[in-house]
Amino acid sequence: MPNEIVAKISHAYKSFDKREVLKDISIQIETSMILGLIGPSGAGKTTTIKCLMGMEKLDQGSTKVFDTFMPNRKILQKIGYMGQSDALYENLTAKENLTFFGTLMGLSGNKLNQAIKENMKLVNLLDFTNQLVSTYSGGMKRRLSLCLTLLSNPDLIILDEPTVGIDPRLRLDIWKQLRFLANNKKAIIITTHVMDEAEQCDQVGLIINGKLLGLGTPQELKYKFNANTIEEVFLKAEVRTK
Repeated sequence: MPNEIVAKISHAYKSFDKREVLKDISIQIETSMILGLIGPSGAGKTTTIKCLMGMEKLDQGSTKVFDTFMPNRKILQKIGYMGQSDALYENLTAKENLTFFGTLMGLSGNKLNQAIKENMKLVNLLDFTNQLVSTYSGGMKRRLSLCLTLLSNPDLIILDEPTVGIDPRLRLDIWKQLRFLANNKKAIIITTHVMDEAEQCDQVGLIINGKLLGLGTPQELKYKFNANTIEEVFLKAEVRTK
């Protein structure tokens, strides 16, 4: 039985101040898939996911999530999104942040408390649950943001460079959990500059100068670019576009 298409962006064009940042981008993601978006800074990765969610309006093209054209506020509430900057209240404890946002997500009582405990354990912050966020390090704030994203158990999880500032051992634990979630019918989109993370994705989209230069499994991209690693794919693609 084929996997269900969860989200799709089709023939997307987007400009800012007359600078074209997306040029005919078409990508789709299915259940049980981890899709990695790679490319240099400013290539269009973040804009792609923001347009997919309807947070940015396309000049041309369309996006659908859960078979609904975006933007759509109700659908947006069903997406777990972690941006590059941490949207946290620093004068509150981690638990107070999670309780506040969890309530907005419709969680309450034992279900909310259990979700907080499970996800704080995942990101290795359980011992710091009652600590003020203002006392957290940068890496701890990233981990708390990831915890917040996963709190409502969303079917579509979108993570924009989630492992920045996170130590290698914890990155491995987080990737194990992402794979577990994908195996349980979640669809995950992740942007990353870490090439060994890209190797772990089911599909990789290579975006450079707003264009999708390659989309496929890591092995397919390596074959297309005659490369041994995704990092080599990245470097060869950059040279071709100069």
